[in-house]
Amino acid sequence: MDLGIRGRKAIVCASSRGLGKGCAMALATAGVSLVLNGRDRAILESTAAEIAEQTGVSVTPIVGDISTPEGQAAVLAACPNPDILINNNGGPPFRDFREVDRAAMLDGVTMNMVTPIELIQKVIDHMIAQRFGRIVNITSMSVKMPIAGLDLSSGARAGLTAFMAGVARTVAEHNVTINNILPGYFDTDRLRGSVATWARNAGVSPEQAATQRAALVPAKRFGSSTEFGNTCAFLCSDHAGYITGQSLLMDGGLYNSVL
Repeated sequence: MDLGIRGRKAIVCASSRGLGKGCAMALATAGVSLVLNGRDRAILESTAAEIAEQTGVSVTPIVGDISTPEGQAAVLAACPNPDILINNNGGPPFRDFREVDRAAMLDGVTMNMVTPIELIQKVIDHMIAQRFGRIVNITSMSVKMPIAGLDLSSGARAGLTAFMAGVARTVAEHNVTINNILPGYFDTDRLRGSVATWARNAGVSPEQAATQRAALVPAKRFGSSTEFGNTCAFLCSDHAGYITGQSLLMDGGLYNSVL
């Protein structure tokens, strides 16, 4: 399917690996030029070169922490008026809520709520003016299905979801959409790190822990960054202009609900 976005420009935050990279690759395959972002220069530049070689689009890597004013300024200097914004960022580590102090709370809210809102504030007026904009926030299934130990991440991402729900309705008439994708268990570095922690706590091997976790998912597997990226690219397409203010679960059926 032609997504109708060839020639558009996108900023994809935290895109050197994992789900962000999956989104970047899918958008590039659809003909979208990219500004990528990450904190590890070597990995980011390698990802940028890989995507450019495979797709032929312009790919600009910007090294920096997207949660900082300096990181945001650098990304927006490279692409001042994006047509597409993919908000993504790392989250706080697994931690008992009793151990989360005020500084950790503020850092978590900054990473997973404040930063995407700030970026949206900076790009949305141009999207409105040109009557095209696609914004996708990568959050987590924990917004709907709490995960003990990820309470800070869940709270911050739920706050972002609630904040943007009203905003999405105010810009829909301008062909600007704002949606969220809520990933479950995807085969990424972050998940592999979590699996290693589960394995240590349970006294089993990482392979056994991964098998046990995958068995909890009705699909009986972890998701791939490729299928996540393709879903993200569809939400950014011309065909998805009537979808806004939605939170799309991608969890292999793990969240057990009628709605």
